[in-house]
Amino acid sequence: MSPIPPSTEERLDAIALFRSWADRFIGYLENVRGLSPHTVRAYAGDLASFMSWAEREGVSPASISHRELRSYLADLSRAGYSDKTINRRLSAIRSLYRWLVHEDIVRQDSAAAIASPKLAQKLPKTISDADVSAILSSIDASDHVGLRDRAFLELLYASGARIAEIARLTVDDIDFAEAQIRLFGKGGKERIVPLYPRVLDAMRAYLQQGRPKLASTAKPTRALFLSTRSNPMSTDALRTVFEKRVRAAGKDAALTPHAMRHTFATELLSGGADLRTVQELLGHESLSTTQIYTHVSIDRLKDATRQAHPRSE
Repeated sequence: MSPIPPSTEERLDAIALFRSWADRFIGYLENVRGLSPHTVRAYAGDLASFMSWAEREGVSPASISHRELRSYLADLSRAGYSDKTINRRLSAIRSLYRWLVHEDIVRQDSAAAIASPKLAQKLPKTISDADVSAILSSIDASDHVGLRDRAFLELLYASGARIAEIARLTVDDIDFAEAQIRLFGKGGKERIVPLYPRVLDAMRAYLQQGRPKLASTAKPTRALFLSTRSNPMSTDALRTVFEKRVRAAGKDAALTPHAMRHTFATELLSGGADLRTVQELLGHESLSTTQIYTHVSIDRLKDATRQAHPRSE
């Protein structure tokens, strides 16, 4: 005798239960893994989309099959989503089911064997040193906001930090005596990055002349970068500052703070740094993540050879 299919009410109850598990997982990402608010929001949005699909299709996500998961991905593809977006959503689903199995909430990880769409490898976008210099030079550092913005951009360029890592900095994380900064990456992993004199000078000027004017005794905080309302600047607030300064300098509006990180890595490799060192400075978990920058450096070397070698024509 074939099993009795669940009623609509039972399916909705199963979906509601699964949503509560997903909420716990999001809390784990935020409070235990220490992922940035932007990343946590992305996970939450991707998982909400998946659960809405499961509800529409009458699928129980707690006991979903490989075939049903492949059907979800096929529906995304038919709806016109890019392979990059589909990959991101599948990654969020994989992470959720892996956590559910680890927590003994479900027994089967149905997402583990699902293959991701193949993506064309794109080289990271970088910024030329001339453009960075132009952006920095366009900032009027005669007032406290200018001092803050120049220090922020100098630090972004000098450290290769993710913008979320910059947002988490406190005044105690900069060690002027040792010329270095302490960064906390994904999962709260700590790393030390050395700083050169120019960025230390910009940071010193901001801390001595700029930050005291932004700080408020009514809102005491050790956060490094403060808004004009004396609040610690969030990732989004710092990103807005970056975009504003890029536009003011007349540079490519499509540039992002992450392009500074790409540039940092590329310049180090082009200057002779080894891959393991760059991996450590960037805070990459895997060396394979860092290896993409070798392609950028090789392309630069080819361009230099074509321009400089007498027989390159």
